[in-house]
Amino acid sequence: MGTAAAAHVPVMRGRVLELLAPALRQPGSVLVDATLGRAGHARALLAAHPGLSLIGIDADAAAIEESREILTSYRDRVTLVQAVYDELPQVLAGAGHRAVQGILFDLGVSSPQLDNPSRGFAYAQDAPLDMRMNQAGQLTAADVLNTYPADRLARVLRDYGEERFARRIADAVVAARAREPLTSTARLAEIVRDSIPAPARRTGGNPAKRTFQALRIEVNDELGALRRALPEAMEAVAVGGRIVTLAYHSLEDRAVKQELARRAADTTPRGLPVSLESGRPQFRLLTRGAERPTAEEVAANPRAAPARLRAAERIRAAA
Repeated sequence: MGTAAAAHVPVMRGRVLELLAPALRQPGSVLVDATLGRAGHARALLAAHPGLSLIGIDADAAAIEESREILTSYRDRVTLVQAVYDELPQVLAGAGHRAVQGILFDLGVSSPQLDNPSRGFAYAQDAPLDMRMNQAGQLTAADVLNTYPADRLARVLRDYGEERFARRIADAVVAARAREPLTSTARLAEIVRDSIPAPARRTGGNPAKRTFQALRIEVNDELGALRRALPEAMEAVAVGGRIVTLAYHSLEDRAVKQELARRAADTTPRGLPVSLESGRPQFRLLTRGAERPTAEEVAANPRAAPARLRAAERIRAAA
């Protein structure tokens, strides 16, 4: 998610506000921030739209509590719920809403999570192998590394981390855990580094980056939750409402791109002389491809660099 480590400036804040503004101007509008984090985007949107109500969702109990403090001055307009975003229908039903005017997804791990060594998300600091966004969750990165067979572990690293040396790393992990269980992020980073050929280690940043990403996605079922959440989220957008997404790796972005494209397509069977009313697109794409942060923003907040922004507006109710 997009807060800078020091200034807590959300990624592409100006563009997010610009894209959502037409849907949120009317008093009584409701926005769902499905990945609340430390409320950076939420606070800016509440400040920009005095008639806006916010439903903030996050799996991390610490994020909910910190956001409650951050949004104190807006508390009469804010509902915060600890949940995973694929629970969106239940959250909306609990809040008494069938449709909302805006939905925001700022995906991935938040800067406070990265910067808290005890959470185990960062390869730059030694910490327990945890990586749970919801601390009540049962599966940890240590569980994955110490129990998955080599084939399954390699598949996780290849599919979720796009790691070319997934099998070598998986085999090295299995060999290492046979001597003693893996418990620390530093030990994992060392195993990854030693498994990757020296020429490959000299490019592309820290060699452990892809492995840590893959484990985080597996532990939190991030792609599964996203694929379940997106259709439900788009169903919840009212006509004239908008959805904005920020993705930070190609797998997330591909899932978003496919769902937005599906809803923006005309489904009239080929060969008919005119489009059927029921086949007309439900959404209009607001971005041409994925928009990227400016060079100035990346310089100010390096964690914004991989961000890919997409947005769409509902133009027709579902049939």
